[in-house]
Amino acid sequence: MEEINPWSSQPSVDVEKLFTDFGIEPIENVLNLLPEVPYFMRRGIVIGHRDYRQIAGCISEKKPFHILTGFMPSGHPHLGHLMVMKEVVWHVEQGGTGYVTIADREAHAVRDISWEKCDEFGREYLACLYALGFEGETYFQSRNNRLKDLAFEAATKVNFSELTAIYGFGADTDLAHAESVITQVADILFPQVDREPAPTVVPVGIDQDPHIRLTRGIAHKMRMFTVEERDGYISVRSKNAPEAALDAVKKAFPHAKKYEGHVDIRGAECADVATMVREIERAHGGFAFYTPSSTYHIFMPGLTGGKMSSSNPESIISFYEPETVVRKKVMNGITGGRMTLEEQKRLGGEPDKCSLYLLNLFHMVTDDSELAEIRRKCMAGEVTCGQCKKETAERVVAFLKHFREKMDACADRIRM
Repeated sequence: MEEINPWSSQPSVDVEKLFTDFGIEPIENVLNLLPEVPYFMRRGIVIGHRDYRQIAGCISEKKPFHILTGFMPSGHPHLGHLMVMKEVVWHVEQGGTGYVTIADREAHAVRDISWEKCDEFGREYLACLYALGFEGETYFQSRNNRLKDLAFEAATKVNFSELTAIYGFGADTDLAHAESVITQVADILFPQVDREPAPTVVPVGIDQDPHIRLTRGIAHKMRMFTVEERDGYISVRSKNAPEAALDAVKKAFPHAKKYEGHVDIRGAECADVATMVREIERAHGGFAFYTPSSTYHIFMPGLTGGKMSSSNPESIISFYEPETVVRKKVMNGITGGRMTLEEQKRLGGEPDKCSLYLLNLFHMVTDDSELAEIRRKCMAGEVTCGQCKKETAERVVAFLKHFREKMDACADRIRM
């Protein structure tokens, strides 16, 4: 199987192979379950999911769910970070309880970022979130003692050979790096400890799937019971439950029979049994986690090609760059244009290869019909790359001016 490095600034991920190897489903399979489809799903920015049906069900039925994501403060935030923030804000608007972690332990362990810089960059990320309208809980990993306790519990369910298989860790891997991975597992599970257990969705880039797979496995291992629907009955099987908890399951259902290590229940719905078992588990000191769900979005393309990453300053547009620098970067961006003007008019451009068109698709053009017209003109050869760059530069400059004002206005909301 393909090994994925979540910390690479230039990840090479075969999306189709990743979906096949690791069981990620196309997002198109669940769009019909949503009351409304957000633009980042309509436009093919979010392309895959794990177990999103339960989240779509919560949205449709107005049931509780959590939405969590995290940001590693290894540099100043830029346009490449906005998509996952927008996903979080949208899910909160749909009724989700929002959580955002600033992964300063990861930044310190993996990128050797000083704690002072982690604070500085972290505040900027939070300002971006609040500028987008985020409402919910935020925290820094290093300051959350309940998170650290949860990470310790999670660490009892994983060994180093498993981390090696997932991440390629070896003899030279720092223990702090491994610990930062377990802290991220705790981040994903933390909303279900801080609030009630509920379905939780984690929007991430495709390269972050190893964290999701690891957490889903650990969440399952930390349950006291499994609930299985069998031929004509429901079987509640103990994994590490105390005998008193198994007795409570038997007592909760009038047509239940208790055996060694499991209780079989007839005449009940599986969903109802699962809900009751979760309550019993919590009453006996268990976590009763829902296995977390996830969505996967494609990378925001860098202006110079590849992923938009702080390690390549020319590839990014950050939020406090001077207007002259922003215009220069946009005008120098890689496009999907032809070699000559004659070829451009005859063959048309290739918008899907153009960093500027994708910049418009991700953030700058909110109206679908306007974006479709930009695409049509490009492919018909009715517009030159130079003209399109100038128009895009104007959009970016206007967007950044407005966004910076909103970020500055949110500064007093940031709590360390």
